[in-house]
Amino acid sequence: MTSTYSPLLTDLYQITMAYGYWKTGADRKESVFHLFFRKNPFKGGYTIACGLEEVMDFIDAFQFSEEDLSYLKQLCGNDNGPLFEPAFIDYLRNLDFSCNVDAVEEGTVVFPHQPLLRIQGPIVECQLLETPLLNIINFQSLIATKSARIKCSAGDDPVIEFGLRRAQGPNGALGASRAAYVGGTEATSNVLAAKKYGIPVKGTHAHSWIMSFGSELEAFEKYALAMPNNCLFLVDTYDTIEGIKNAIQVGLQLKKKGHRLVGIRLDSGDLAYLSIEARKLLDGAGFTDALIIASNDLSEEIIDSLKHQGAKINIWGVGTKLVTAYDQPALGGVYKLGAIRDFEGIWEYRIKLSEQIIKVSNPGILQVRRFKNTEGLFIGDMIYNTAQPEDRKRQIVDPSNSIRSKEIESEATFEDLLIPIYKKGSCIYKKPKLIDIKSRVQGQLGQFHESIRRNLNPHEYPVGLESGLDRLKNQLMSQARGML
Repeated sequence: MTSTYSPLLTDLYQITMAYGYWKTGADRKESVFHLFFRKNPFKGGYTIACGLEEVMDFIDAFQFSEEDLSYLKQLCGNDNGPLFEPAFIDYLRNLDFSCNVDAVEEGTVVFPHQPLLRIQGPIVECQLLETPLLNIINFQSLIATKSARIKCSAGDDPVIEFGLRRAQGPNGALGASRAAYVGGTEATSNVLAAKKYGIPVKGTHAHSWIMSFGSELEAFEKYALAMPNNCLFLVDTYDTIEGIKNAIQVGLQLKKKGHRLVGIRLDSGDLAYLSIEARKLLDGAGFTDALIIASNDLSEEIIDSLKHQGAKINIWGVGTKLVTAYDQPALGGVYKLGAIRDFEGIWEYRIKLSEQIIKVSNPGILQVRRFKNTEGLFIGDMIYNTAQPEDRKRQIVDPSNSIRSKEIESEATFEDLLIPIYKKGSCIYKKPKLIDIKSRVQGQLGQFHESIRRNLNPHEYPVGLESGLDRLKNQLMSQARGML
């Protein structure tokens, strides 16, 4: 079976373009590509960068196997002749990754138009990476952002990811569990993801356990007998209030044996009302520390509503709406050529035009500079061309509207977000622990004004082109349209 990390995890046109570059002798021409997105998902104010570790895994495994090459040999053109020459197949067999890769670290809060990855090297290698890198970054950044939004609604309450059975296939489930943890969940029900990534795993029993016994009380008693150290009972199989009372009865039995009732889970009905009643019953029986977990197609909006209603819920189990990014199934990231070096070693900037200004790409070898004020809050990001002298002014210009600009205060400090990951094909970056990536998300979010972080009608964070880059972009747009 072909590995998930095979170079064949791509669109055919990437390979046909690679063939074209090779055939015309342009395959070793040095180029720079940027991976970015144009709009924050979920009508939100930010996005969480996620997926770099898997990008590195893909790059580290980047090699055409004999099985891959045998398949490519079989492909035919419209004349039923071979699509690729045998010499090109040999070329792919000996292709070694030799690019520079700079990236925004995972867990960083990012915004539209900013490059999350910058790939520099032979154009044939850069081109072959486009589709798999977009596949990885688009999905994991989308889920991490959704998770961060849900965590924002939950506040200090833990969130557990319950989405394995509703995820888009096994690989989607694994990537979603990892990205959800980065974004803010405390644990997952996905045992394989827990093993693979070191995420805490949580779970108890399903309705089928209850239904397999003669009564709900018997089912709780048998579970307590089997697993006295994991008794969190699902109480809504038949009648929720009676289920809570049965859980309390078994909890008292556990207490006599030196064990404790961990809590109950509500999976249907009026969660606000039922959680309030459950809290009364549990507290009245002396189980003031018993947890109330809620599930049932939760989202950030539903969590906000339940909290507003005074729900007594301690932990939120979120599945379908999280791992499928239910209200927006794709981030929409793109991968565009920014510059290419001619045969004399001179960089030539490239730009993609469109009738929609938001789809006009930014030329150059780009970097992102993030400014922080004296109070420690991030106040604006500048996209600039590293191959072009900067203006001394700290002026940023809106990429979608050149008449909108902002001057960054002179006292502001800054950091550049893209850092080296690979140098001439060799990895020079040490992967951080997943828990540290997760911590980075919350730490970063805390450095943005609350108006940027809120889920509903957030303010737009200032992101703009360095003024010199804005002039270059407009010049190239005019040249491309034949106006000069």
